[in-house]
Amino acid sequence: MAEQTHVLFVEDDDVIREATQLALERDGFAVTAMPDGLSGLEAFRADRPDIALLDVMVPGLDGVSLCRRIRDESTVPVIMLSARADSIDVVLGLEAGADDYVTKPFDGAVLVARIRAVLRRFGHASGPNAGTDAPSPVDGGLLSFGGGDLEIDTEGMEVLKGGVPVALTPTEMRLLLEFSSAPGTVLSRDKLLERVWDYGWGGDTRVVDVHVQRLRTKIGQDRIETVRGFGYKLKA
Repeated sequence: MAEQTHVLFVEDDDVIREATQLALERDGFAVTAMPDGLSGLEAFRADRPDIALLDVMVPGLDGVSLCRRIRDESTVPVIMLSARADSIDVVLGLEAGADDYVTKPFDGAVLVARIRAVLRRFGHASGPNAGTDAPSPVDGGLLSFGGGDLEIDTEGMEVLKGGVPVALTPTEMRLLLEFSSAPGTVLSRDKLLERVWDYGWGGDTRVVDVHVQRLRTKIGQDRIETVRGFGYKLKA
């Protein structure tokens, strides 16, 4: 029997926390549910879950700050929960290192689908879709850009900038692999949502924009070019 995927769920609303925990457990997840950010951080450090599901507005240590603390210590996938789709908290959460977000109120099936989509990107999942991780978009080898300033080892999943290792989250790495598989080719935001975030439906392109900006700060601001009205491309 496959080992259960462990979810850390931080939510201060008792009804939402209990109902969501039960729904996730029915879908085969093991869940540790905490009512505030400080207890959530303690649980993260004690249990090392496979994924963290964080509400933005929790007491003690808010979800964005908790995400930042988790990201300082780990590349574990993080999904933020936000009560408003247009909230600045969505962008703040993504900038803090979250991989995706879900707007409240949410449908349980949608939440589970988004969790599994993130887990597939990170190489593991729970339930009937376990083990269906998409293959890397680039065959094994060493890729070099900018006269060797940027190097990507697609077998070792390592990136060097000027000979110095660059720490990328798995989502950032998959995004870079998509760009490096077709340097000079413009990739639309919708295409990147489909390929990197595994969205089989329309998604919020802010997720792409924030991750591109995070990637730029790590590999060079001028390495990924914005093509207005179309998307992004990696400079060959």
